[in-house]
Amino acid sequence: MLMLDAAAIRAALDRTSLIDALAAMFRDGCEAPLRHHHTVAVPGEADATLLLMPAWIPGRFIGSKIVNVFPGNGTRGLPAVQSIYLLFSGLTGELLATFDGAELTTRRTVAASALAARYLARPDSSRLLIVGTGQLAAQIAASHGAVLPIREVAVWGRDAGKAAALAGTLVREGFAAKPVADLEAAVAEADIVSCVTLSRDPLIRGEWLQAGTHVDLIGGFTPAMREADDAAIRRASVFIDTDGARHEAGDIVVPLATGALAPDGVLADLHDLATGRHPGRRFEAEVTLFKSVGASSEDLAAAALAYERSKSPVQSLSRS
Repeated sequence: MLMLDAAAIRAALDRTSLIDALAAMFRDGCEAPLRHHHTVAVPGEADATLLLMPAWIPGRFIGSKIVNVFPGNGTRGLPAVQSIYLLFSGLTGELLATFDGAELTTRRTVAASALAARYLARPDSSRLLIVGTGQLAAQIAASHGAVLPIREVAVWGRDAGKAAALAGTLVREGFAAKPVADLEAAVAEADIVSCVTLSRDPLIRGEWLQAGTHVDLIGGFTPAMREADDAAIRRASVFIDTDGARHEAGDIVVPLATGALAPDGVLADLHDLATGRHPGRRFEAEVTLFKSVGASSEDLAAAALAYERSKSPVQSLSRS
């Protein structure tokens, strides 16, 4: 049985191969029930949440991510989200590998957005704006750069110091990166606007978007979270990762409820794009918007690829 920590996952999952693995998973499909949500009482604190995210390919793999969200962990100096991924044989049910849940989730999340950008952004897109400064934000440029000629990266964050620090990291990775203070001006200059925040109020306004811009909304994962306003939704051709976004993502749920987004206003999901049922971007000046909430199928695709590659003796892994 393999035990893959964050470093082992990074070693096994190069950006291009992971993006291609997600494309294959969305094209070919797997069994992926709705995620389970369970409220867990924590004496004297806010309730915690237990999430179970299973998926399987009959005869090949069964996988499940177990996620615990403990809001009170901030007072303990611990991350609020703790997770692990388990991969089993689809033939025998035996446990094949465990994975660091945070790293697996981060890499597959930015890979899904890069996959969408492959279909929805202009092929010559070179200017990326990252809105947010956290763990996910730090990986967006490398992932998008695997499918598009990203050269210039602007970073905006509520904390100017964190934006500067992330820009410095990206410079060391080879990007012409800089922190920016004027979000409106940065949006107007970007080919791709990628948001990775937990904002409850829209940050990106439709009036700021230029013709041909691709908007990538990653951060919000509840109906109460918004990263783009209704004007942006009205201006854009709207795409989602899976049908779950219609029920979980405020950037889709709220516009559907208010009428800013028509019931048939979501044009396609990643399955439609990967299978060619929808062509993706249709013309140069089209404004496209992609909203993701994540899916267990993405976890399974990433875990299966990492497991297959990590069985090689050249990989440095801890085993038990």
